[in-house]
Amino acid sequence: MKFSVFQVSRRGGREKNEDRMGYCYTRESGLFLLADGMGGHPDGEVAAQIAIQTVSALFQREARPALADVSTFLTGALLAAHHQILRYTSDRSLGDSPRTTLVAAVVQDGRAQWIHCGDSRLYMVRNGQMLTRTRDHSYMELRNASFKGLENINRNVLFTCLGSPSKPVFDISDPELLEQGDRILLCSDGLWGSVSDEKISAELGHSTVSEAVPNLVEEALREAGSTSDNVTVVAMEWEMPDHFPSTMGISTDDIQEDVFASTIQASLLDNSSLPDDIDDLDDEAIERSIAEINEAIRRSSAARKL
Repeated sequence: MKFSVFQVSRRGGREKNEDRMGYCYTRESGLFLLADGMGGHPDGEVAAQIAIQTVSALFQREARPALADVSTFLTGALLAAHHQILRYTSDRSLGDSPRTTLVAAVVQDGRAQWIHCGDSRLYMVRNGQMLTRTRDHSYMELRNASFKGLENINRNVLFTCLGSPSKPVFDISDPELLEQGDRILLCSDGLWGSVSDEKISAELGHSTVSEAVPNLVEEALREAGSTSDNVTVVAMEWEMPDHFPSTMGISTDDIQEDVFASTIQASLLDNSSLPDDIDDLDDEAIERSIAEINEAIRRSSAARKL
């Protein structure tokens, strides 16, 4: 594989940065991740960190050096991340659970496939035009899709996320065959809330990712001013395997099959708590975790009343 990649995260006008992002790769597969910890709940940055660490750790375990089934991996890894956040909450008997969005993309066999929960987005741009983008799990997107009775709901309100005491709603794409120069960008709402889709597509289409990403982030910060949210972006540009003899970015052609490279630091997660098989995280397992967290919240609430 050959690709260029650039990532950056800025705190903006917030007291702390609750966004997390990163990428990792083996010889035959690459994973790109972004999570936006949700305000209004405790430890949003912890939820975001747990989410990307969980998916990254499972990728390291499963990509040997390629994933057996990308769709199965993405679905299982997202549910595992949700499960790990619920365990964190239950183990500490928190009165409310940390929550986060998640968007993740895998590039393998010349194709890209992605999954998302919440309103962190993925954009795919080809020849300067937006080929596709994810649709937010927000009431604003439902309103734009002409669902009745949503006219007065705040656009920032999400109807799903990771870490909430209910099973997350998520969307997974079909595999998309990559062409030379395709760009894939993952971002938090701090970017797309201040910069239009048209501007994002145009900037990605006419500049390298190492130029486009800083330009877009700086524009988002300028537009939002002192009220800016955290702004986080990770973007990659695909190169066809035989298109160039060398690359200005990353080439995995010469690395060994057992090599795993990552920009994601493992600081919170005990890998021994990961499921032995991501297929084991079925509806029953998730429901057990949800019941545990609801019981922990109930106990915490009862204790505060004493």
